[in-house]
Amino acid sequence: MALIALFISATKLAGILVTVSVAANAFTYSRFRRKSLRPFNSPLDVSSHILADFNVNDGEKEFFFGLATAPAHVEDRLNDAWLEFAEESPCEKTETQDEPVLVDALSTASGDGGSQPKVTSSSTFDKVNQESKKKKPLKLALEAMIRGFEKYKEDEEEEEEKKKEDDSPASHEECHHNVAAWHNVPHPEQRLKFWSEPDTELKLAKDTGVSVFRMGIDWSRIMPEEPMDNIKDTVNYAALERYKWIINRARSHGMKVMLTLFHHSLPSWAGKYGGWKMEKTVDYFMDFTRLVVDCVSDIVDYWVTFNEPHVFCMLTYCAGAWPGGHPDMLEVATSALPMGVYQQAMNWITIAHSKAYDYIHERSILPNPIVGVAHHVSFMRPYGLFDTAAVLLANSMTLFPYIDSISEKLDFIGINYYGQEVLSGTGLKLVETDEYSESGRGVYPDGLYRMLLQYHERYKHLNVPFIVTENGVADETDLIRQPYLLEHLLAIYAAMLKGVPVLGYLFWTISDNWEWADGYGPKFGLVAVDRANSLARVPRPSYNLFTKIVTTGKITRKDRRNAWNQLHRAAKEKKTRPFYRAANKNGLMPLLPEPLYVVDLKLANSEYFDEDDATLILSLLNFNIEIEDKVSWHYSATMELILYSMRYGIARQTKCTRKQEDMVEWCNTFIVDFCRENKSGATAIQRNRIVWKPPNAGMEHSPLYLELMAIQAGLSRWAFNEG
Repeated sequence: MALIALFISATKLAGILVTVSVAANAFTYSRFRRKSLRPFNSPLDVSSHILADFNVNDGEKEFFFGLATAPAHVEDRLNDAWLEFAEESPCEKTETQDEPVLVDALSTASGDGGSQPKVTSSSTFDKVNQESKKKKPLKLALEAMIRGFEKYKEDEEEEEEKKKEDDSPASHEECHHNVAAWHNVPHPEQRLKFWSEPDTELKLAKDTGVSVFRMGIDWSRIMPEEPMDNIKDTVNYAALERYKWIINRARSHGMKVMLTLFHHSLPSWAGKYGGWKMEKTVDYFMDFTRLVVDCVSDIVDYWVTFNEPHVFCMLTYCAGAWPGGHPDMLEVATSALPMGVYQQAMNWITIAHSKAYDYIHERSILPNPIVGVAHHVSFMRPYGLFDTAAVLLANSMTLFPYIDSISEKLDFIGINYYGQEVLSGTGLKLVETDEYSESGRGVYPDGLYRMLLQYHERYKHLNVPFIVTENGVADETDLIRQPYLLEHLLAIYAAMLKGVPVLGYLFWTISDNWEWADGYGPKFGLVAVDRANSLARVPRPSYNLFTKIVTTGKITRKDRRNAWNQLHRAAKEKKTRPFYRAANKNGLMPLLPEPLYVVDLKLANSEYFDEDDATLILSLLNFNIEIEDKVSWHYSATMELILYSMRYGIARQTKCTRKQEDMVEWCNTFIVDFCRENKSGATAIQRNRIVWKPPNAGMEHSPLYLELMAIQAGLSRWAFNEG
């Protein structure tokens, strides 16, 4: 009886704990949604021909457009830690590949200051095309969870004769590349040859009309060795002069320069002793900063001391996924604790920024140097009821702490925003209905609007402006990049209308380049690069769109309509695109992907318009219709449903007067073809007669039938009632 009573008591206690846990998670989830996902009214006038006009001149606070890049992405003749990291291979003697396959992963000085890399690259491409391999995923959950990059294990195929002799697993050598999409392209060490031929990129930037060019100075090029005794003996002064010449070349093209001092490039000699985990790195960084400031302070307009320091610390010291980290098991296990390696490294970076800020202001020749940081921001949201805690923990470490710690020494706050991340458990969730970039970033323009409002609310007492120092999307097809660009600029403009002081916008990036541990996989450029043809540049359509926006300073409704129509047509034609992430059966991303697979296009859209403005799609597509059979439909007032209703052109109100010729285009490309090819997941379909009401009297009415379909079964229910 005692055992039974104990069992009953334990069961009751367990029930109480479960109930409390569910209630607590439900409360936290509900509170998060109210705070971070609350529907909002857009300040944009979507009925206007001009959706955004950035030509607002407020004294010295004129809005600017720019393009951004980094030394490790573009500079040739650079024997840095990233090159060493990419060349490392435990199976170097037998490392080969059948053919170039798109995959995603995450010294002495010459006369011009170029460091001389190891002589391997000229033959690397030939060497990696000799034999075929089998590839299978390598489990690296932490890297994928934080930022995402690919590694894979490779099992060399044994010759058939040897297989017959020995089929045991021991006969197969296992190896992997640190940067998989580095070994499968010709001359990967050349990157974009920005060091030896900077005018190629500079002219492409100039021709867009941008007024700011963001670049960096590589620490290891200036200080190729640890300055243990006499710093003058270890400085590459020729490289300093070369950088000064490149900066002047950018200015000769009519562009101001935003200079980054630390852009994820820790010298290999610093990584060997612990890098930013050690206090002496602050001193070495200040030696480097003094050299740069003393050399080029008179020709630099904006300074970025650190780019995304928390991303660097997580991937280097917590995950060991980037060069210079090498964390042991204890460091990994305790990395998130207050005294862990993450906080330790961030502390020294905070001190380094403060010292660099003071030195730039003390020694700069310009009267008012503008110094800030480029802070990475993702919009994180929980996938389910029990995932809110993971989001809150991640935000507590990455969202505000670093800016809080340096808030008194900032002349601007730089925001790097690429998209949203949906957390589920300890990993990222691939949501089937969401649009993603090639590198696994969720496309969510509203997140930028929401983040700008949050940061403005927290830091408005500082009275400093914001600069979007990076924003871009990996999209080789260029189908998503154009609406992506427009929607994020509209999100910025909406934030400006709400009082957020945004000073400028820099797009990432000019040309496809080396993307850290992702190598040459994801394509972020407005310009494609033919690496097999002497790095020939091929501007994409998005390059022309960006140029138009920059030169006019405006976004028109026609721009937006054309960009979305192109994506609609591609979806209708069932076009696919590369995707460099994989998910397990639950949709999580703890397993890194196979080298390449393709996904269908989805129609990602934005929610920052007024949820009651159901004429959005109609006004953007320029037509005039009237539903002859009066139909009303009721739906749950969630922003998700509005998103889908706008996405597929279902609207409540239909008052609009536009051009006759646009009417036919819309009919052919949107309603008839597209809606009828997207019936999957519908919970109800009802035909209704549509009567065209053209603006010109006497024009014949064109009867059509439109299938109103419910979107995403389980999201919300539609009830159609004839009124």
